[in-house]
Amino acid sequence: MMLSLPKTKIRVLLLEGVNDSAARMFEANGYTELQRLPKALGPKELRQALSGIHMLGIRSRTQLTAEILEAADRLLVVGCFSVGTNQVDLDAARKLGIPVFNAPYSNTRSVAELTIAEIVMLFRRIFPRSVSAHAGGWDKSAEGSREVRGKTLGIVGYGNIGSQLSNLAEAMGMRVIYFDHTDKLRHGNTEPVDTLDELLAASDVVSLHVPETPATANMIGAAQL
Repeated sequence: MMLSLPKTKIRVLLLEGVNDSAARMFEANGYTELQRLPKALGPKELRQALSGIHMLGIRSRTQLTAEILEAADRLLVVGCFSVGTNQVDLDAARKLGIPVFNAPYSNTRSVAELTIAEIVMLFRRIFPRSVSAHAGGWDKSAEGSREVRGKTLGIVGYGNIGSQLSNLAEAMGMRVIYFDHTDKLRHGNTEPVDTLDELLAASDVVSLHVPETPATANMIGAAQL
């Protein structure tokens, strides 16, 4: 169906402020009917916006339910500019013959680096000192501050991001353990553990990198804390 339409007739909608580079790529490849919106839309607005749209690009906040997909009268493909696809009813899309793509490696390194930065700031107690400094205080004490070297990082979910995080953490001298339901090829000296409770008991800091599924819902609760 898409092949029967010239590119100039294919209507593209990009939501949630998808990066300018994506828009430039569409335009460079001859897709001139391109509309961009800076934010996600609610169900009613989204249903209206999808009228006549052939290609849709979203991030993680747009929710494509079965009802919305069925109401999209021309939709041929959905591109998720995100790691996951849990914002899309994949079963409904499959029944309608609408392929859904995602970008599993798009921000892997960025998330891993940000996680390392947050771990360092937590161990160094940067946050309360920053609040104090903004309030006019000047706390030069190192009390309660710790190096990350020698500490144990527990990673829950050893996928693309978790494995990248383990590489960075080991390079900083941390011991790394991980828990994952599937057998994963480990990096460096990272060691798997058999249960989540075992990981929690042995870790100085824990980082979660799992998709939002029924199996991961409420994974961390009062008992785990």
